[in-house]
Amino acid sequence: MIQRLLPFLTLAVLFVALSLASPHFLTNTNLSSVVRQTAVINIMALGMTLIIVAGGIDLSVGAILAMGGLLGTMAMSKGYPVAAGVAIGIVTGMFWGLANGFLTTRLRINPFIVTLGTLGIVRGLTLIISNGLPVHQIPREFSFLGEGNLLGVPFVLWILLACALAVHVILEHTRLGRYAFAIGSNPDAAFYAGIPVAFYTTAIYAIGGMLTGLAGMIEASRLMTGQPTAGQGYELQAIAAVVIGGGSLRGGEGSVVGTLIGAFIMGLLSNGSDLLGISPYLQQAIIGAVIILAVSFDELRKRRLIT
Repeated sequence: MIQRLLPFLTLAVLFVALSLASPHFLTNTNLSSVVRQTAVINIMALGMTLIIVAGGIDLSVGAILAMGGLLGTMAMSKGYPVAAGVAIGIVTGMFWGLANGFLTTRLRINPFIVTLGTLGIVRGLTLIISNGLPVHQIPREFSFLGEGNLLGVPFVLWILLACALAVHVILEHTRLGRYAFAIGSNPDAAFYAGIPVAFYTTAIYAIGGMLTGLAGMIEASRLMTGQPTAGQGYELQAIAAVVIGGGSLRGGEGSVVGTLIGAFIMGLLSNGSDLLGISPYLQQAIIGAVIILAVSFDELRKRRLIT
């Protein structure tokens, strides 16, 4: 029980510590900034939660985010409405999610290898399409997606809550969620139990891709540019959020609440380091150490259950 509460306790302690360490932490401006900065990783991590629960992994999400954001903003720069541009970004993410799921299940290739390959393919295609140049001619109203407020709350927070609720319902109250846990726990047993493993695994990757495409459009909105190099390293942050929140890289474990807490822990670490003047290079080392600690706790817990 204590181990399950550990991510929440860590977040609470970190929040209090930063409140005491910096007078600028609890300001509305800073807290809104934390929400906006972590929303992109949070939404990506929700999709990664589904994938990891099902025993998979997706290393291509950073590249998919970049392509989704680029194609969506390119459409808007050519006169398409903002809603159409956002839809194009989401569909782009879904397409590559389907591709990852298809290659993983139909060709029976390890998802680590598949998504490592699609990472290079998608990143390369994005640079080819854009000639390595960002898209700047974007409608001003597009900025509301990433920087606007609704009822005094950052609009991205409403989007994040809607996505979190949707993924929670999928995991806890649908056949897809039950099958995801079953596939992640023991794919062979799930297959012999009559579960269409290939179909549901592909569907899970597609949902993860859609969420990544949405995150790409939010990132583009925050920067007001379609950046072909966006999202570098984001895949590791998304995976880390799931692991820190109690998800297992072995599959069969994970939760929406845990993932949100994990993402906010990393967001607070980054924000607090900036406020305290800590080097960004040291921030990367701290996040890496937190990932190792989280995985170590997970392994120790499983060994105790086995013995």
